[in-house]
Amino acid sequence: MEDVSITGIDLAKRSFRLHGARADGTVAFRRKLTREKLLGALAEQPRCIVAMEACASSHHWGREIARLGHVVRLIPAIYVKPFVKRQKNDAADAEAITEAASRPTMHFVAVKTQEQQAESMLFRTRDMLVRQRTQVVNALRGHLAEHGRIAPQGLASVRRLRSILETQSDTLPAAVQALGLMLLEQVA
Repeated sequence: MEDVSITGIDLAKRSFRLHGARADGTVAFRRKLTREKLLGALAEQPRCIVAMEACASSHHWGREIARLGHVVRLIPAIYVKPFVKRQKNDAADAEAITEAASRPTMHFVAVKTQEQQAESMLFRTRDMLVRQRTQVVNALRGHLAEHGRIAPQGLASVRRLRSILETQSDTLPAAVQALGLMLLEQVA
């Protein structure tokens, strides 16, 4: 493995496929490794370009592999797909990643720091919570509409929904009132 210039890795949950290529493009090796053995195997390998598809775990692995002295390249999956030569499987994907990384015009994704990933998680979590809040308010509006209680769309209607549930408890079924208040608690 001394003459490997690019190693492509197809990341997975339990086992990874590696495809090593020499500078002339010939195959140097094909290996299957468990996640526990990956860093050890790459530590023994002379420094080279290590390429992976940009995915959920690629930034973590990119940071770990870069600490070993390798040059890490993350490639968007859409750019790897045209290089799959035969049926899609992990070994073919690793080979395609190696081929894509060897292209001089390939666009790569920068490896994110842990802080950048944490910030990204913050924005995605906020977006998810806003969507869930909207979903809960709309669900409650729909449930109350089934009982003839109408409220306008939007977060401004939350007070009106609470008022309906609290002031019309004698005309609404107890389950509707209890579940409605539970949903409003979720919104809060």
